[in-house]
Amino acid sequence: MAARTASAALVILGVGSLVFLLIHLVPGDPVEAMLGEGARAADREVLRAALGLDRPLAEQYLGYLARTASLDLGQSFAYQRPVADLLAERIPATLELALAALTLALLLALPLGVLAARHRGGALDTGAMGFSLLGAAIPNFWLGPVLILVFSLWLGWTPVSGREGAASLVLPAVTLGTGLAAVLARMVRSSVLEVLAEDYIRTARAKGLRESSLLWGHALRNAWLPVLTLIGLQLGGLLAGAVITETVFAWPGVGSLLIEAIQARDYPVVQACVLLISLTYVLVNALTDLVCAWADPRVRG
Repeated sequence: MAARTASAALVILGVGSLVFLLIHLVPGDPVEAMLGEGARAADREVLRAALGLDRPLAEQYLGYLARTASLDLGQSFAYQRPVADLLAERIPATLELALAALTLALLLALPLGVLAARHRGGALDTGAMGFSLLGAAIPNFWLGPVLILVFSLWLGWTPVSGREGAASLVLPAVTLGTGLAAVLARMVRSSVLEVLAEDYIRTARAKGLRESSLLWGHALRNAWLPVLTLIGLQLGGLLAGAVITETVFAWPGVGSLLIEAIQARDYPVVQACVLLISLTYVLVNALTDLVCAWADPRVRG
């Protein structure tokens, strides 16, 4: 546990340091973004000093590490508000979208993967794997606008953008969950096929156990371990994909806040958003290890 904690801390430190360096290397000045190109040089210098941007980069970096260690995320340049308050406002929307996308992915992937394994080589298997290939190949930034065009503009069934009621959640969840469902369906199929080749499955089938009970009660239950591991790994990708999806659908989550902060050169908000995403990724993977150990005692220790 101590080794995992130290490794997670090093990952978060590395991510935070890399983001700090990159956003200071990217062309663009937050002072110019706030005051405009026509501002006087004296006003720029006053604001630069007030934001602490006139100090050497090494001093800014050490101050950033000290504040982060004390859980002080700083003040937003653009919003003139504590960054922690901005994140607290945006996190619920991102969690709602991520949970909806994950639920949709599981509802699609589990039956598709199991049925594809049951009818290996048949039309159902070909169709399910075709969906998997297509879902993994279509990028979110293309699928999202197409769904808006069809279901919002042509059919008028869902809102175009924003977060207003359950209907506005449908298209973002489908956009974000389709790719995850495609990857999970392939893993479910592969895991179930591996389990179906085991001796105890053949014994249960020889004893006359119904095929549905064999598939859903025995094969899927014992195929969960690699699927759980993949879910944990893909949740990090889910958060990364949420940045694009939230931007396409104007969904008021952490992803859209990150894009807004990058455009405004709002350094504290960019750093906090990336740290939050990386911390969530590390915690989800640690939780996945615990769940896998609980589900299969053979992986403990």
